[in-house]
Amino acid sequence: MTADRIVRAAHIENLDHEPSEHAHVIAIADGTILAVGGDEILETHRGPGTVVHDFPGATVLPGLTDAHAHPVWGSIELGRGLNLGAARALDEVFALIAEHLAGLPDGAWVVGFDLDINVFDGEPSGDVIGERFPGVPVSLMTRDAHALVVSPRVIELAGITGAETFDDASRIATGADGRPTGFVVELRAMDLIFAHYPEIPVPTAARYVSEQLHRLAAAGLTGLHAMDFDDPSEAVYRQIEAAGDLPLRVRCSPLVAADSGHEAWEAVAAKQALSGRRWSVEGAKFMLDGTADNGSAWFEHPDVHGQNRRPLWKDLDAYRDAVRFFTERGIPTATHAIGDQAVRFALDVIEEVGHPHAGPPHRIEHVESIPDDLLDRFAELGVVASLQPVHGTRMTDPGQNDNWSRRIGPERVAHGWRTRDLIDHGATVALGSDWPIGVGDPRVALADAQLRRPVDEPDAPPVQPGQRITAREAHAGMTRATAIAAGADDRLGRIAPGYRADLTVFAENPLTLSPERQAANPVLATVVDGAVLHAAKEHLPK
Repeated sequence: MTADRIVRAAHIENLDHEPSEHAHVIAIADGTILAVGGDEILETHRGPGTVVHDFPGATVLPGLTDAHAHPVWGSIELGRGLNLGAARALDEVFALIAEHLAGLPDGAWVVGFDLDINVFDGEPSGDVIGERFPGVPVSLMTRDAHALVVSPRVIELAGITGAETFDDASRIATGADGRPTGFVVELRAMDLIFAHYPEIPVPTAARYVSEQLHRLAAAGLTGLHAMDFDDPSEAVYRQIEAAGDLPLRVRCSPLVAADSGHEAWEAVAAKQALSGRRWSVEGAKFMLDGTADNGSAWFEHPDVHGQNRRPLWKDLDAYRDAVRFFTERGIPTATHAIGDQAVRFALDVIEEVGHPHAGPPHRIEHVESIPDDLLDRFAELGVVASLQPVHGTRMTDPGQNDNWSRRIGPERVAHGWRTRDLIDHGATVALGSDWPIGVGDPRVALADAQLRRPVDEPDAPPVQPGQRITAREAHAGMTRATAIAAGADDRLGRIAPGYRADLTVFAENPLTLSPERQAANPVLATVVDGAVLHAAKEHLPK
C-alpha cells in the first residue's frame, strides 16, 4: 500500500519495549501507521504522491498526551485575567492588581488567577483587598482553582449574605460578625460569583483556546484529557473547527455535580454523543472531595484546623449510584479524590460496581496522599491512577512551610504523589499537569517527575525524593498510560502498524538525556492523525 506521507528520523522510541535498532522510518496512510522499519519502508511504501518528512538526528516518540487539563476555562482565564503566579507576598499581589487596574476602564472587574494563598496570614480574606482598592470588583482564583478571594464590592454585586447553603460542601466563609470575608470555597459557591463575571463572546473564547492549544502542541503534546465540558466548551471547539483543525486531540469528561440526581446524570450521558474532528466527549468526571489547601479534601483524620475530613458529596449513596449509572451505560468515570479517605471510598465503589463493559477503565484523579494499604488496590481493581507530580514540585515546600504541608502533617506529606510506589505496585500511572493550575509544557512536567523538584531550580531540595521515576517511566505516563486511561491502547500510545499516527518528534532522544536537558529538548514537530504540525521549515518536504 502506498503511503500518504513518510516520517524519517534517526531513531524511533516506543516506551513499552526495547526499540529495534534499525527502526527509523514510519509510513502513514489515512492517519494510520502502515509500517515501521528502516529504509526498506521507503522502497515499499513510497509512491509518486508520497510526502517525505526528514528529521536528521531526531527521535520520534508516541505522541505525548496530558492526562488531566482544563483547556477551555484555563485558556479563558489566561486570556482575560491577571496572572498572579509570580507574587509571593500580599504587597506583590497588590502591585500587580494596581498595574492591571491602570489599564482598565472605571468599574471594570479585575479577574485574577494562580493566587498563592500562602501570601495571607491565616485564612484568606477579601477585606484586605477592599481596603487597598475600595469599590473595585476584584476576584482572584487561588492556585488550586477551588476557591476565590473576592473584594467587598464583588460580595455586594453578587448579593452574597453569608447565609447561603449548598448541596455539597461548598461554603462562603464568614467572620465572627457573620459577614462574608470574601473567601469563597468550592464550585457551587464560586458559581455565585462567576454568574456576575463579564461575559466573554464565543469567538473571543475560541481565539484564547486556539492560541493556548497551539502553544501546548508546540511543546510536544498531541492530545490532552479535558476534565470538564462546561459552557462554552462545545461552542468553542465547534468555532475553532469551523476555521480549521484543533492542533491536538481533546478527550472531554463533563462534570457530574456533587449530590446531583438522575436528571443531571442523563444530561451528562447524552453528551457522550458529542464530537468533532479532533475532540470528543468520552467519560464523566466526579469531584468526591475538594483540596487540602482549602480544608475541603476528605482524609481519614482531620487536619490541624479540624478540617479536611468531609467529602464534597454529602450523600455518598448518591455518588455510588451515579458511578453505577454511568458504568452500566458503558461510560467510564474519573473521580477527583485528593485525600486518603476519598481515594479509599472511590476504590471501594469501583470494586462494587465494576468497570464499563469493553470500555475504558475507571480512573482516580490527583491521589495526593495515600497510605501503604491502598497501593496494591489500583492494580488489583484495574483503576488508573492519574497524578500530577508537578503539583508537588511546584506548589509545596520541601521544608513543609507551605499551607498544604502544614495542614495535613509530615506523615501524610511523606505519602504525597506516590508515583514510584504506585508503579512498583503494578498500577497504571497516567501523568498530567492539571493545566493551567500546573505547568502545561510536558517536557517540564516529565522532568519534574524524575527530579521531584522544579527542573529550573537546581538548588531546590527534592519533594519526597523516594518517589522519583525514570525517564522511560515518565514518558510512558504520557503515552502508553494515557492511551490505557482512554481505552485506546489498541490504537494510541505506540508506534506500530495499525496505530493512529500521533507522534512527537524531538531533536534528541529524551530517554538518553538528563531531566534538565529533556526540559529544553526542542520539539521539531508533532504529528496528529498523520498531519505534520509545528515543523520548522528545514523539516518540511522540499
